[in-house]
Amino acid sequence: MPIDEPLYPVNLRLAGQRCLVVGGGGVARSKVQGLLECGALVTVVAPEIRPDLASLDGVTSEVRAYGEDDLGEYALVITATDDPEVNRLVARDARALGVWVNSADDPANCTFILPARVRQGPLLVTFATGGHSPALATWLRRTYTEEFGPEYVTLIEMLADERQNLLRAGRSTEGLDWQPALDSGMLELIREGRLAEAKERLQACLSSSSA
Repeated sequence: MPIDEPLYPVNLRLAGQRCLVVGGGGVARSKVQGLLECGALVTVVAPEIRPDLASLDGVTSEVRAYGEDDLGEYALVITATDDPEVNRLVARDARALGVWVNSADDPANCTFILPARVRQGPLLVTFATGGHSPALATWLRRTYTEEFGPEYVTLIEMLADERQNLLRAGRSTEGLDWQPALDSGMLELIREGRLAEAKERLQACLSSSSA
């Protein structure tokens, strides 16, 4: 059953946090990889665990069935087994303990859902449909993956550097209008390798907005 109420978007900081994945197959592997990308400490519990999952750096594997006492140590749990009853049991136990839980392909048993995502350095773009159409979310991710190339990392770095320069100079960045700079063709200049011109355009736009 999909989720009809509005969802509150958040980006969780999981570096160093203990997370549990119940399940040892392909779906579980993809969930584990997403957690590892964020620096989480991941434990996988399942009666059978794929070798390519168990061998991932940063994963602790426990080859056994899930038990109701497994959740107390974890900040977040994802259940991704091929047994709906086990998935529901994990979700129920997690909710009872106040542990955030995602049940793969079962939005009704989730306290959070995982959107399709495009990650490029510090840039994170997500697509979600509240479980109504995971296929559309995946299609949007595929469609826009090439759009958000490495030039966006350069753009972010340029903007961040200029913001820090202004702060070091004792100037507030809150009253500046950054949007004209972003609309000025900076990204196209970066794509063409004309970084000095892009920086000059940024500074000119900010100088104009503060006049």
